[in-house]
Amino acid sequence: MEEKSIFVEYFGDYPLIRVLDFLILSRDMDYSMTETAKNSNVGWTAFSEMWPQLIKKEIVIFTRKIGNARLFRLNTKNPWVKELIKMDKTITKLETQKILNKKEIIA
Repeated sequence: MEEKSIFVEYFGDYPLIRVLDFLILSRDMDYSMTETAKNSNVGWTAFSEMWPQLIKKEIVIFTRKIGNARLFRLNTKNPWVKELIKMDKTITKLETQKILNKKEIIA
């Protein structure tokens, strides 16, 4: 069983959250829709229902085409996405600090 990320723990294990989590973690790379769904552990039906909204809201942007595959990545210039990334960093820092504090108490 795969361990859930802190982002998914905080916001719930839902398809949209898993997709956003994957996109945040992989924000410097571009992926096809199929790769994004697979790497997010989201079924194709749920994924294909949410993907058009992510494009419409400019959360993801088209980067290039390789053969028949269209590649996309997280739109890090979108103000909402910037805040989402900042929030992810904050909750990761908080949870890391909690773990470090527990280790100090035990030691």
